[in-house]
Amino acid sequence: MSENQSNQPFVTINGLSKKYGNKEALRDINLTIGEGEIVGLIGPNGAGKSTLLKAIMGLITYSGNLSIFGQDPFRNRTRLLEHLSYIADVASLPGWMKVNDMFHFVADTHPKFEIQRAKSLLSDTPIRLEDKIESLSKGMKTRLHLVTILAINTDFLVLDEPTLGLDVLVRRDFQDRLVQDYYNQKRSILITTHQVDEIESILTRVVFIKEGRITLDFKMADLKSRYCKLVTTQNVVFSDPGIQPIYQRSLPDSTELIFADVSADKLSQYGEVKVPSLEDLFVATNS
Repeated sequence: MSENQSNQPFVTINGLSKKYGNKEALRDINLTIGEGEIVGLIGPNGAGKSTLLKAIMGLITYSGNLSIFGQDPFRNRTRLLEHLSYIADVASLPGWMKVNDMFHFVADTHPKFEIQRAKSLLSDTPIRLEDKIESLSKGMKTRLHLVTILAINTDFLVLDEPTLGLDVLVRRDFQDRLVQDYYNQKRSILITTHQVDEIESILTRVVFIKEGRITLDFKMADLKSRYCKLVTTQNVVFSDPGIQPIYQRSLPDSTELIFADVSADKLSQYGEVKVPSLEDLFVATNS
């Protein structure tokens, strides 16, 4: 990883803002992404996820400071793309091409595409080199897209809603290949999604975004120590101001309460204490 010899972050963002007319799509974003991280950028539709990705990809102007591998992505986009790969809508694949023809096309246009690696990765799928891309199912196109991107020898992978609309088996296969074939090489991945449960198991870090602002940024390893969920059938009132839920949800047979920085031991007398899911936490911090 020649671009990161000094162990500097792959991505450094300070005070990034973006307006479209009077609409503020991003507001004072501060974010760094270092080597070996799988970061989930999670937010509802319209939260600013895609706008932030466009800035990282060098597709839009903005105010503030943004550096990718020490470079301004807008001014140095061609050079940046030698070190960054991107997956979005699988419809971007050329349906009229055969798989083998597309591999050779990518090899001719991207200096870091390794065609033999692509063919090796493809051998573990039902996709054949002579298949026409338009004849593949959506799931197979997604797998082909991933194979193509993984065969490009870059350090940073950006995924924008990569498994939207795919069935559970294809999603799991996608995630497994992502971790085995990319992350294990000490690269970094940024995934944007509003479907939190789909990617929770592979993330090392989570960033919540809402209305153009980052509302929470934490490592997955800290989730258990920082947050807990109480499931209780009691009508609990906490007199201690240090034990107050950040979110409460009433269900037919129980109540769920989410707490931040409260010991599970202090809550266990009231019911079952669990580690909240990312979906729980997202709702709790964005309601």
